[in-house]
Amino acid sequence: MYRGKPIDVPQAVALEDLGLDVRFYQEIGTLDGRRCYAADLRPDAEPPEKMVFWDLRGLLVEVDERFFAMAGRAKQIVEWDENHRFCGRCGGETVPVPTELAKECPRCGMLFYPRLSPAVIVLIKRGDSVLLARSPGFPPGMYSVLAGFVEPGESIEEAISREVCEEVGVEVESVRYFGSQPWPFPHSLMIGFTADYAGGELRVAPAEIEAAGWFGVSDLPDIPPKISIARAMIDAFVAQRDRGAQRTAGQRHQNVPPSGNGGKMPEAERCEHSLD
Repeated sequence: MYRGKPIDVPQAVALEDLGLDVRFYQEIGTLDGRRCYAADLRPDAEPPEKMVFWDLRGLLVEVDERFFAMAGRAKQIVEWDENHRFCGRCGGETVPVPTELAKECPRCGMLFYPRLSPAVIVLIKRGDSVLLARSPGFPPGMYSVLAGFVEPGESIEEAISREVCEEVGVEVESVRYFGSQPWPFPHSLMIGFTADYAGGELRVAPAEIEAAGWFGVSDLPDIPPKISIARAMIDAFVAQRDRGAQRTAGQRHQNVPPSGNGGKMPEAERCEHSLD
C-alpha cells in the first residue's frame, strides 16, 4: 500500500510492472471498477518504492467495509494456497484446477477448496439492556457480543444455545437473523442473530470469557470498530432504543390534558409537563 492517506493499493497492467517476486497470484474480483488480485510474495520480499506492507488487522479502522472485505478475501486465498501445496491424504503436490477455485492432487484425486468456518454471533437483549462480554484476547476495556464456531452435525440454532450457555450460563429465546459478514481471522463466516434473554444467572467460562454484564445505552463500554458486524448489531440496538425513547416522549406530549377546568392536573404534574 502507498504510504500516507488516503489508503490505496498499487495499480499496474501486470504484476511484473511492480517489480515484485510473486510465488502465487489469483484474481479475486473487482473494486470500484478495477480488477483485484491476491498475491503471495517471497518471505524476503521488499515493498516497492513509496509503498509499505500493512497487516490486515491494522486496516480495521482505516478503510471502508468494501475495501476490507476484498483485502480479507485476498488474505484467505493466499493462506489457502500456502496451506494446501501438498495433499493431506497422500502427500502429493497439488495443482490448480483450471475451472474453479480449487486445488487437486494428481496422485489420488483429492480436491481442496478454500476453507470456510461458519460461526454464530449473537446479541442478547433483556429489556433495555444488552449482554456484552470480553475475551482474554480483546484490547483492554473492550466488550462485544457473544460468538462461537458451529460444530459438525450442529444446526445454527443449536450452536447459539450451546455457545451462549457454555460462555455465560444463560438461556435465550426468539432468535432472529440479523446479517452476515466474512471475517478473515483466519477464515470465518460470521452469521449474526439477535435473541431475547430467557433465564439463568450470568456465569462466565474463565477459559473463554474474562467478564460479562448487562449494559444499557447510556453505559456502554468500549465496543468493536464500526467495520465489524458486532458493532453493527450494537449500533442497531442503540438506534432501536433511541427510537423507542422518542416515541415514548411523543406519547407523553400527546397525552397532556388540555388546560382549563375540564382537564386539571395536580400542580407538580403541570410543572413537569411545562418543562417538556
